[in-house]
Amino acid sequence: MTSPVNIRAAAPADFDAWLPLWDAYNAFYGRAGDTALPRNITDLTWSRFFDGYEPMHAMVAERDGKLVGIVHFLYHRHTTLAGPICYLQDLYTLESERGKGVGRGLIEAVYAAAKTANAARVYWQTHETNETAQTLYDKVADKSGFIVYRKAL
Repeated sequence: MTSPVNIRAAAPADFDAWLPLWDAYNAFYGRAGDTALPRNITDLTWSRFFDGYEPMHAMVAERDGKLVGIVHFLYHRHTTLAGPICYLQDLYTLESERGKGVGRGLIEAVYAAAKTANAARVYWQTHETNETAQTLYDKVADKSGFIVYRKAL
């Protein structure tokens, strides 16, 4: 039987355990090797999670004292709503933990945090080829029908 997963806010002392998950998440999306995320961006991102003036937050999933998943989210204004909305920016679980409720637990923890922050909704995006994640996402949220466009500047 699998021991329970504990979802909690990330703490500064989690950095060494968080970093391999963050690196694996970035590698999954093609940011590795020559295209790896620069370390100064990783350090800046980590510091923002603990800066009270930043709208960025991080949670971790822990099983048997080991981090097995991470989620990062932020709040921002919206032109058609009075309150903030929550963007779930990054979600990653160890491959060995997929299908065991870790991803769902992290998403539900973000839902709870967003509700406490009076956010009107939580949204995120995933790559169209990430079918494993979409299997979960189709169970816990609605597809918006919007297509994402972007341009690097």
